[in-house]
Amino acid sequence: MTKGKVVQFRRGRHTIHERHFIIEIPESTNREKAEKFVGKAVEWKSPAGKVIKGKIAAPHGNKGAVRAIFEKGLPGQAVTTEVEIK
Repeated sequence: MTKGKVVQFRRGRHTIHERHFIIEIPESTNREKAEKFVGKAVEWKSPAGKVIKGKIAAPHGNKGAVRAIFEKGLPGQAVTTEVEIK
């Protein structure tokens, strides 16, 4: 089990994808290491104890970040919080 940090929604200039989030993983420093996490499950726990599950879909950029797609969109308060990668 690894910890990661939610950085931002996946977004463009005019659009935001509510279910897609960019996640930074401390152990992952380049694209090759990030590709090893593709397909793994991700869980975010709310302060109230609710769990929202997702899956890592692809690496994002060359610095080791990954893109995760969640079953329901995370709230905006999830940005800068921790997630568990299983």
